[in-house]
Amino acid sequence: MGRGKIEIKKIENPTNRQVTYSKRRNGIFKKAQELTVLCDAKVSLIMISNTGKIHEYISPTTTTKKIYDQYQKVMKTDLWKSHYEKMLDTLKRHKEVNNKLRREIKQRMGEDLNHLSYQELRSLEQNMEASVAIIRERKYHKLKTQTDTYTRKVNGVEQKIENLMLGFEAKCGDPHYALVENEGDYESAAAFANGASNLYAFRLHSSHHGEGYMMCTSLES
Repeated sequence: MGRGKIEIKKIENPTNRQVTYSKRRNGIFKKAQELTVLCDAKVSLIMISNTGKIHEYISPTTTTKKIYDQYQKVMKTDLWKSHYEKMLDTLKRHKEVNNKLRREIKQRMGEDLNHLSYQELRSLEQNMEASVAIIRERKYHKLKTQTDTYTRKVNGVEQKIENLMLGFEAKCGDPHYALVENEGDYESAAAFANGASNLYAFRLHSSHHGEGYMMCTSLES
């Protein structure tokens, strides 16, 4: 029993359509390979599925570009002309945008203003005022952030100093510590406390007998 003829129309079921595409693609590639081997033909075959995937077969002894070049030579046509013209159009648009941006930069720097009308100059002025306002706001925000950071650092240092002073006062109030009131006694106390674990000395306010020192030092060895 022979095969029945299949009606050539679009397969509506996506799964069946993909299966049919894969099978027939492989069949076409097989025929192209056979033509290359049996007839020494140069074959370039490109297939694009409805999902955008590209499948290609090229004879081992050639490239797609060589076949295109040979096709253009035989058919006396230029396959790249339209593409080249599109590239020129794109390049032209990019140059126009670039020139416009350059003019705007110069105008914001106060240059190239002679050909501008009053309305264009007014619009430029308003744009620059808006830009200055944004920059000024950002500047104040940056300044506030730096000030807050500096304030936190200062407060941290002051807290450390306060903790050190509290610790010092606590040690001076301990009965194991002695008080030295003049410079001579300071040197004696320093010699006496040579092996002490802690030694604190502070200069007192000047008096009638000159400056004096106050020392708080541990008497324990």
